[in-house]
Formats: sequence, C-alpha cells, structure tokens
Amino acid sequence: MRSGEVVTGVNVGATGRSTALVLSGARRPKMRQQAKRDWTEARQRDFLTALAETCNVSRAAQEAGVSVSSAYRRRKTNAAFRAGWLEAIGTAYQRLELVLLDRAFNGTEKLVKRRDGSEERMKEYSNQLGLTLLKMHRDTAVEAAPENEPENIDEIRERVFNKLERLRIREERARGASE
Repeated sequence: MRSGEVVTGVNVGATGRSTALVLSGARRPKMRQQAKRDWTEARQRDFLTALAETCNVSRAAQEAGVSVSSAYRRRKTNAAFRAGWLEAIGTAYQRLELVLLDRAFNGTEKLVKRRDGSEERMKEYSNQLGLTLLKMHRDTAVEAAPENEPENIDEIRERVFNKLERLRIREERARGASE
C-alpha cells in the first residue's frame, strides 16, 4: 500500500477469491485491487513482532515478506507504524539488556582445551560488560538508593537548614559572577 492509501473493503472477484480494495490517490481518489506487495495488518504485525524479537530491520522485513526500503518508507509516512516500530525497538533493547545482565552476573561457559588433550568447562565473566552496565545504570541506582533515615527531628531540621544554606551561598556566588 502506498502512502495515503486506505484499505476500505473486500471484493469477491470472478475467481471466488476475496481481495481487499484500496482507496488510493490524493486529488482524485479511486479504488484499486490490493497488490501482493502492499502492506496488510498481518504483514505489519509480522514485521513488528520480528523487529521486537531480533532488533534487525532486514530480518524483520524478510519474515514479513516486504522490502527493507518499503519498511523505512512506511515508518516515515505512517505514524501508527512508526510508534509500533519504536515500541518494538524498545522491547528488543530491553531483552538485549536482560541477556547482557544475565551474562554479567552468571558468566558464559567456555570450553578450555589443555595440552594433554583434556577439556574443562569454565565460567568466564566479562569485566568490560559489567563496567558498561554499571555506567549505564549509575544514575538510576543513585536515585533508588535509600537515604539513611535520621533518628530524630532535630537531625532532620539541621540537614534541611544546612542544605538551604548551601543553596543560598551557591545562589549568591552565581549572582556575583553574573554582575
């Protein structure tokens, strides 16, 4: 289906097969038979499902039976498809992140062959992967960290006054620098 076209109904042709009719054209709308290459709801669903599973546009297009260029063109012209695309990519990234977290925590199995011909299975942990994940989630972890609760109200009051004093000093410095 081209940009601006709408599937409007089903037509039963001389062969007895039902074919969808497509409303096409901007200035002079007309009905035409839906072509095999047109996007259908099933193709769109298949494409977005495959995209969410693989995060690979080429593979998703192949599974849906459409060209990669038509997928990008549809994303550009169809807001609902674009929203589904973004959601699918988000889902794929979440799945990838879970796999990477699992590898960072549990390691990956590695087969080590010794000189004498024996083999041993070992767990390998990627320090680089762990550091990358720490960097990605540092801000979230800091926000989620529980604050130590004070023992009494006087301690709370003192913390608030100290914080207000620091803010006042910072504001005075900023005013002095701008003048």
